[in-house]
Amino acid sequence: MDDEAQATETGAPSPDGGSERRWRLAIGADDETSAALSSDDKRLSAALDALYGDGANAAADPRKRRGGLGRSAPRVAQWMGDIRSFFPAQVVQIVQKDAFERLDLKQMLMEPEFLKAIEADVNLVADLVSLRSVMPAKTKDIARTIIADIVAKLMQRLEQKTAEAIRGALDRSRRTNRPRSRDIDWQRTISANLRHYQPEHKAIVPEKLVGFMHKQRRLVDLDEVVLCVDQSGSMASSVIYASIFAAVMASLPVVRTKLVCFDTAIVDLTEELSDPVEVLFGVQLGGGTDINQAVAYCAERIERPTKSHLVLITDLYEGGNGQELLRRLAALVRSGVNVVVLLALTDQGRPGYDPAMAGSVAALGIPVFACTPDLFPDMMAAALRREDIGAWAAGADVKLIRADAEAPSHSMPTPI
Repeated sequence: MDDEAQATETGAPSPDGGSERRWRLAIGADDETSAALSSDDKRLSAALDALYGDGANAAADPRKRRGGLGRSAPRVAQWMGDIRSFFPAQVVQIVQKDAFERLDLKQMLMEPEFLKAIEADVNLVADLVSLRSVMPAKTKDIARTIIADIVAKLMQRLEQKTAEAIRGALDRSRRTNRPRSRDIDWQRTISANLRHYQPEHKAIVPEKLVGFMHKQRRLVDLDEVVLCVDQSGSMASSVIYASIFAAVMASLPVVRTKLVCFDTAIVDLTEELSDPVEVLFGVQLGGGTDINQAVAYCAERIERPTKSHLVLITDLYEGGNGQELLRRLAALVRSGVNVVVLLALTDQGRPGYDPAMAGSVAALGIPVFACTPDLFPDMMAAALRREDIGAWAAGADVKLIRADAEAPSHSMPTPI
């Protein structure tokens, strides 16, 4: 106690000052304990108390009220600024998610000031898309700009890998000094041009390019891919990523891509794939689920089953006719359609799903699993080459759903 008193008097930290500071921030600082915190720590404590303190849902006793963000957009924007100044982007996104859930901040997404301050991510896109119909015009314009920015970043992250994996037509045993930009082998190009390094510009000016030559015969030419995506509320992030991948694939000349989103209604967004932002604004997040109806719609539009691939992205909680759904999927497999079921297409890759229906679908010989966006291009390339998806999943450390022969509510269907 004497050491602590001396530290307080001199202003120097006590030997255990770091632990004490963390405890005070963790439990929340009141008027007495906040005196020992720095000004930055007080801001941090106030920002955390606004979300996690008693004030978020406090009763009428003003002595117990510690904040809360209320309905003031400027105040929320300032709070978001404080959160971003103290935490990295990944933590900021977690705190934002907590704020939406604990303080019902979705109302704040209607405010332009809040949208300008918030940390953008895929979850935010889902929230903005779901609220766009009730947004004022000014807010909707800002929301569209934010969505476009996030989409551009996702495209930058995913486009090259997806295009290269799905084209699948590069002959890496043959090289050329006149490659197209997307076929440049950057590692070999840099190595071949190191002598042209310009110190004053801190850059290499390449004299020649090294890249890959194309095969004349493309392996997946004219294959058709149908992405059939559940747009119920629980699948929001999967819808975002599926839309991005569909837009990328639609730009490739070696495949024909269709995008169909569904809940109890069906929205065919194939004609919008040239503009991913328009695709997202065409999505209707929320509502019930009729997977059977959506699969029927896609089946009717498959022209050449042996050259077609149906990627059904859903948690398999069927609100329609489950037995008929199983019969339709079995018929598609028998006709030669390559069917893959993704329980989720998210960064987490840990879905909630109907285990009985998933087991019944797997019993049809259909691969059923969750996939992350980073793995999707390789999975899609393997599917287009009609490789064993089970073998691909094992190599990628992806867990497949096992066939469940003991699912009484979804027994094996009668062939149709």
